[in-house]
Amino acid sequence: MPANDSSAAGWDCHVHVFDAAAPVRPGHYLPAHRPLGEIEALAQHHGVGHLVLVQPSVYGSDNAVMLRALEAAAGRHRGVAVVDTDISDAELDRLHAAGVRGARFNLVSPAGHSGDVAADLAALAPRLRERGWHVQWYVQADALPRLVAWQAETGLRFVLDHLAGLGTAQADDAPAWAAARALAAGGAWIKLSGWYRLGATHPYAALQPHVQRVAAMFGPRMVWGSDWPHTGIAPAQLPGYGATQAPVLAALGEAGFDAVLSDQARALYGG
Repeated sequence: MPANDSSAAGWDCHVHVFDAAAPVRPGHYLPAHRPLGEIEALAQHHGVGHLVLVQPSVYGSDNAVMLRALEAAAGRHRGVAVVDTDISDAELDRLHAAGVRGARFNLVSPAGHSGDVAADLAALAPRLRERGWHVQWYVQADALPRLVAWQAETGLRFVLDHLAGLGTAQADDAPAWAAARALAAGGAWIKLSGWYRLGATHPYAALQPHVQRVAAMFGPRMVWGSDWPHTGIAPAQLPGYGATQAPVLAALGEAGFDAVLSDQARALYGG
């Protein structure tokens, strides 16, 4: 099957693309060249024809690499950008036309968000709401209680990266679980992704109960992402593409897995 054939119905809702010639933020890692065609070919082999390109922290709010990839894909894929509060309406509209449907706040990576998160979110919220965008959060689990208040204040749809940080270190009665339940009750979505960032090793069996618990909270508001090309992970820990799907299939069964990769992803990103 050709790498640009979008007949495969599945969605991978969390990948990054890198151009080795593009400038990166000072003091951060230098990514290898990982172009769109590489992940398209890999994903197609696993029945995935649609991708969500997430702006990586190394590029800050310069979304040019992601934007070029989206424009080359001619509508097959979607994007999640990093935007500053002073971004123009024209630039937001250009991003939207290319397929961007969300703004990312990264509170984990060293080159992540450096401003006043609450103030910046409040400043951007009206314009994100106008365009129907969501806010994607990369946070540690202990930050989830803050997100509960922000979700209520902004009325925006929140999407939580990498199982919302609810990894093996989180006790069953940890406050983060109560916050996750409150976010789910408020309409948040969650990404089943980044298993190796959650204290687990392949085949990630330790996280199966966490996925099942999350599924009971979020129901149909779950999507899957491979997190390709797995930045910051030691080579010995790099999973195969199919291995990133395995925990979802094990926890949810075939029907649940199919829904996560198709109908549920289209509900969040298809418009």
